[in-house]
Amino acid sequence: MKSDTAIKLFESSKIRTQWNEDEEKWYFSVVDIIGVLTEQTTVKGASTYWAVLKKRLSEEGSELLTNCKQLKLMSADGKKYLTDVADTQQLLRIIQSIPSPKAEPFKQWLAKAGSERIDEINDPEKAFERGVATYKRKGYSDRWINQRVKSIAIRKGLTDEWDRSGIKGKEYGILTDEITKATFDRTVKEYKQLKGLKNENLRDNMSDTELIFNMLAEAATKEISITENPKGLDQSKVVARKGGTIAGNARKELEQQTGRKVVTSDNAKDAKLLDSGLIDPEGDEQE
Repeated sequence: MKSDTAIKLFESSKIRTQWNEDEEKWYFSVVDIIGVLTEQTTVKGASTYWAVLKKRLSEEGSELLTNCKQLKLMSADGKKYLTDVADTQQLLRIIQSIPSPKAEPFKQWLAKAGSERIDEINDPEKAFERGVATYKRKGYSDRWINQRVKSIAIRKGLTDEWDRSGIKGKEYGILTDEITKATFDRTVKEYKQLKGLKNENLRDNMSDTELIFNMLAEAATKEISITENPKGLDQSKVVARKGGTIAGNARKELEQQTGRKVVTSDNAKDAKLLDSGLIDPEGDEQE
């Protein structure tokens, strides 16, 4: 497992974390989080609290402990020891079980998020409005947001077609990779590495021009799939490559005509950069 390691600060306290590149997710030291939230003064105190909490969760029939894993993290003595870790979803579940004033803001946030999700199920338009508002708060332009909204609709049409073709679970990612390779000459993982991303959404970090070619690829894949009626993963991979190749050829033609690249290393850390679209061969932005 190839991972980047990092130290996160939580209210000025150090939380040991580890990034799993293969799974594209962060893992957090459970003992460190518990130590902060319950104001333990020693590692032993936090470890004891976690042992008691684990026993209680087990008695309640929680599947959390079955799914939690251990990773070797650096300890205060400079050595690495196997340590209980949790991903974001697991960590939030643990926090729900901690009766502490410091855990209360997290619990309130979870309650609010749950309420909003129920509202969105009852009225899907609220999910759309909330999504647009979130993009605006992050600094995206109206032009980029319009492209992103269109891309979401096109993606939904494609996944509906994949459902009809019998595609399930991880196969979505496999087909997306085929489309991305044929369109941009790189896998999703390579694309994210170029943009300096970890678990962030790739499309949220595309320029409006990148989004256009991604939409063309997915729309073309859907139309070819409807025409050829593939069954299962292998046949759908052939269709995905065909759809991506259409967009890839269009991208190359545009690059040849303009002398500028479509793919950019810009990301949403400065959302305004994503409006620049093309970049020149040396990597300078073109307005």
